[in-house]
Amino acid sequence: MILPGSASQSLGAALADELDEPLAVVETQRFADGEFKVRVPDAGGERAVVVAATVSAEAHLELLQLQDLARAHFEEVVTVLPYMGYARQDRAFRDGEPVSARAVARAVSTGTDRVLAVNPHEPSIAEFFDVPFEVVDAAARLAEPLPDLADPLFLAPDEGAIGIAETVCDAYGAGSCDHFEKTRDYDTGDVTVEPAGADPDGREVVLVDDIVATGSTMSAAIARLHERGVADVYVTCLHPMFADNARAKLADAGVAGVWGTDTIERPVSDVSVAPTLAERL
Repeated sequence: MILPGSASQSLGAALADELDEPLAVVETQRFADGEFKVRVPDAGGERAVVVAATVSAEAHLELLQLQDLARAHFEEVVTVLPYMGYARQDRAFRDGEPVSARAVARAVSTGTDRVLAVNPHEPSIAEFFDVPFEVVDAAARLAEPLPDLADPLFLAPDEGAIGIAETVCDAYGAGSCDHFEKTRDYDTGDVTVEPAGADPDGREVVLVDDIVATGSTMSAAIARLHERGVADVYVTCLHPMFADNARAKLADAGVAGVWGTDTIERPVSDVSVAPTLAERL
């Protein structure tokens, strides 16, 4: 049975279809003091697959409740983290700070037999889990919605994301890859971004990243590419957080199309990672 968190309704339904397993309708009761409780009246069976993107503190608590429910009514519990909140806090950046990713991983580990996470920002967080942990790479699916492009340039916002761009390029079957480099003018303090090696002039460009949060980095990259005289610029990302006015920033910068996956369910989540997850379940 698929047990979806409230932030993963569409993905839960898609995964149930892929696996031909029943989809639980999770009920939520809220109390006057702000607490809440989940319930699945028909829970029970051999395996529960809890699918919950932890996009907020409440989503984290909901995940723990779903796991506890599953432990009581199913023989096996598998937890799918389409998007794992706090994964970017994988170390203490200053003295006196916790390693939040470790704290979250320990909590999640107590209620499951294994964990699958879709493209966590830092795969090294696997060491924080006390149960088998598997990274599911769904980047190739980002090639699906792209239009017919002659010789596209797939650009990552930095060198750390070049692997995702290469995966999308390979899945698309055409084009080349590069990443942006930042250059700082120490006299003025201004920072410019340019492709590290490829010449984007006149080409169609696909910007690829794992997460788009505020949209500031992407919108600056789009604006700079248009200054260079590129053709259309498209944006694809695995985890479309799109906080606040991020989508408007991209539109204002002149993006021709934006696509994300359903690891975080937003209006741009046109690509489902369900088929990739189903292969590992």
